[in-house]
Amino acid sequence: MNKEIINRKGARKAQDIPKEVLELLNLGKIETVNLTEWLAIDHLKLIQTNFTEIGISEENIHLISQKIRTQKKPSTMNTTKLVGSTLYESYSKDKTLNSIFDNLSTHLSDSIRCYAPYLKSLNENLSISEKLKESEKLVADNHFGVREVVWMALRPEIDGDLEKSIDILSNWTKSKNENIRRFTTESTRPRGVWCKHISRLKEKPELALPILENLKSDKSKYVQDSVGNWLNDASKSEPNFVIELCERLKKESRTKETEKIIKRETRTIYKK
Repeated sequence: MNKEIINRKGARKAQDIPKEVLELLNLGKIETVNLTEWLAIDHLKLIQTNFTEIGISEENIHLISQKIRTQKKPSTMNTTKLVGSTLYESYSKDKTLNSIFDNLSTHLSDSIRCYAPYLKSLNENLSISEKLKESEKLVADNHFGVREVVWMALRPEIDGDLEKSIDILSNWTKSKNENIRRFTTESTRPRGVWCKHISRLKEKPELALPILENLKSDKSKYVQDSVGNWLNDASKSEPNFVIELCERLKKESRTKETEKIIKRETRTIYKK
């Protein structure tokens, strides 16, 4: 394949994506490299080109395609969730469910991998421990799109069994993989982005201290930003908690990493 395509930085506007690149993306032959490309994917073409090999029947390909065409509020995120949830509904009682999940989650196309999280998150036969464990490879995925979709897919499940989830995720904070560490805070943000708030963490952010304490001086900027955003969320409903934690961290963790987190977490408080 052309090295210019492989090493591309990605267009800033959808209309500037080269036709050859867009064709390869829609065929599932290459990954997207930025948000512009990710939003430009033609999911109908992607599905119709790849789903037979993944193990999806023609009947279900047709069903999913019809649902995509008749969406009331079409968007990349809504389409991704629609495809993932429809696949689960169609195969939840089928013996091929696990093989379909494996085929989706290991596909070259990041957009196809994004469908996979819903096959785990919606599975009523799995506990939150099992859902998290079986989604860990997706959590660690190298692609930004997959990582964002997987925390959004699992977030309602985490909220539904919060104490157990926090217990599991506090252990994940010790992972060598920064993507896994970042998931622990991104998936539990009290307010979050493009998602329903977690009311209990808005009211009692101290429940998440087992996670936050372990990441207070994380070396990764990717993780630092997420921790700071988590605490900034908390400051909007429980500013005293954040102020007190901030003062304690200043004394207990005199690192530049902690300083960066504190600066980010208090930005809303100091605007008031």
